Amino acid sequence: MLGLELTPEHPVDDLVELGTQAEREGYDSLFVSCHYNNRDPFAVLARLAAETDDIRLGPGVANPYELHPVTLAGKVATVAEASGGRGLLGIGPGDPSTLRNLGLEDERGLRSVLEAFKVAQRLWDGERVSHDGTFEATDAGLNFDVPGEVPVYVGGEGPHMCRMAGKHADGLLFNGSHPDDLAWAREQVDIGVADRPDSRGEFALAAYASVSVSEDAAAAREAARPPVAFIAAGAAPPVLDRHGIDADRASDIGEKISAGAFSEAFGLVTPAMIDAFSMAGTPDDVADRMAAVLEHADGVVVGSPVGPDLEEAITLAAAAYRSTSRRR
Repeated sequence: MLGLELTPEHPVDDLVELGTQAEREGYDSLFVSCHYNNRDPFAVLARLAAETDDIRLGPGVANPYELHPVTLAGKVATVAEASGGRGLLGIGPGDPSTLRNLGLEDERGLRSVLEAFKVAQRLWDGERVSHDGTFEATDAGLNFDVPGEVPVYVGGEGPHMCRMAGKHADGLLFNGSHPDDLAWAREQVDIGVADRPDSRGEFALAAYASVSVSEDAAAAREAARPPVAFIAAGAAPPVLDRHGIDADRASDIGEKISAGAFSEAFGLVTPAMIDAFSMAGTPDDVADRMAAVLEHADGVVVGSPVGPDLEEAITLAAAAYRSTSRRR
């Protein structure tokens, strides 16, 4: 997989142009990120479905709390129909910093994610579903056929989420950019894959990486600050320990993000955080990091910020990915 994450902090017309560019550059999957304070990802995906031909499209990463899971399944199914069978679903426990604003932080968990996509798969298969678990549904169904298969990629980084994905999903979007993290993730998903029924087919581990690429290394690293702040704020203590990141500083970043003090939060990001939580630098720097990550992962999703110049960075990141075969 060579995927791209588009963050709808930009106007919809601009995102559509970037998505069509990504298809021309050879990306095979396009995820539109889901945060309440950005533009509606499904409005963007609808436009992209009309303007692209081959690239797979879906939310990444949606959560089952802001929308009822049956409603989420219907929206993804609509993307699949509008795109002629190119839909996919990235689903996970959500970003704690923004869910905190909605009073939903305590809802986050593995069970809700698993139940949500299992019910979605049944709905996509044409079943009527009743469910009583982390959410309720009674004789729910979709009134239209869903074309093609809709792959489900779990977004997460905890050990149990990784193992669950290996057993139940089509792939894992592991929120990581460092080879040490992906090596650890591979160990976890292999535990889940060992219990995976053959009928579920192949499994893919993708590094859902914060990438910032530019010919100007300093500019690339500076552009990485905002997404790295969000990643550091949501990172589990073992991940922070693995990279020697101060947990108190990461907590402070999260509190400032929740309060809307974004500039202050981004200013707390350290060079060590950028090194740990992003692939940031020149095309050669990024290609080297991608090659190291791909020793453990099956693909890369190029995530926010992509680079200080989005159009240039989409091209540079694709070229960096293609060059990794010579470096491994």
